[in-house]
Amino acid sequence: MNRKKKVNQILKRKAKAANLKRQPKSTERYVSKADRAKSNEVESDHG
Repeated sequence: MNRKKKVNQILKRKAKAANLKRQPKSTERYVSKADRAKSNEVESDHG
């Protein structure tokens, strides 16, 4: 019984992790201050 339980726990944990990886990220990727300034500069040149 213990061996079955342990195997099931491991499989559940792996399935849970895989499911979490497939979920869309709720937060956006961090953009550094320098990169933000650079992107704003590019936008202002085009605008």
